[in-house]
Amino acid sequence: MNEIQTCRILGEEVRVRRKALKLTQAELAMTSGTGVRFIGELENGKETCHVGKILSVLRTLGLRWAVGAGSERQT
Repeated sequence: MNEIQTCRILGEEVRVRRKALKLTQAELAMTSGTGVRFIGELENGKETCHVGKILSVLRTLGLRWAVGAGSERQT
């Protein structure tokens, strides 16, 4: 599992998975209920992408988003 620390890394992971599934941006947009523009912005690391739409795209691609504490906890 890759650790996602930036929007750019998230976008790269989405792009890699989309291409591995041989989907175009238009096909992914249609199947995830988003628009082509949104997919492009997500893949390019736009920081203001809507979280609900991101989750929809991740589900469509068979990816999941997990949140957990890192090894460096602040007290």
